[in-house]
Amino acid sequence: MISTRDAALHADVDRPSRREQILQAAAQLFAERGSRAVGVDDVGAAVGVTGPAIYRHFASKDAMLAEMLLRISERLAEGGRARVAAAGADPEAQLRALIDFQVEFALDNPALIVVHDRDLPSLAEEQAGQVRRLQRQYVEVWVAVLARLHPGAEAATCRARAHAVFGLINSTPHSAGRLDRSAMAALLTAMAWAAATA
Repeated sequence: MISTRDAALHADVDRPSRREQILQAAAQLFAERGSRAVGVDDVGAAVGVTGPAIYRHFASKDAMLAEMLLRISERLAEGGRARVAAAGADPEAQLRALIDFQVEFALDNPALIVVHDRDLPSLAEEQAGQVRRLQRQYVEVWVAVLARLHPGAEAATCRARAHAVFGLINSTPHSAGRLDRSAMAALLTAMAWAAATA
């Protein structure tokens, strides 16, 4: 049975494709060992296929890493915009929606957070640029909401505030497991709200 952990890579969490299963296994292995220490055979073994069978889905291990980081960056950018739109016009409601979204993502995808933090510099320049563009789009969703909540603040201050909140929430690979999921979510949400509105 496929774990629901790090399932942000799946279009359908209940029925991940073989390609998505490979990405999920790769994310777990990359988080544990670093992408450079993991071979295609390791990823194949984790999903029950031979290493060469992986090449039917991905041209290389670097292609796996690139798709993994692009997918999660797209999901965050699209998801952030959708959450803000669904929250209506109130900036406080929008911020709560963004915080909830980021907390859910962080708690559900700890390996992806580790891989992103450690292995983004391993991407080829073009792919790293695509990931960074998507990340900037996501940050700017937060900046727009924070600017409405802090009308006197400069954009750079709102951007710094957003990154500080991400750092707090994305600490979950180090802190998750010390509390049950609902307690951890409540703690992160309260702390993120305090940081974002300070």
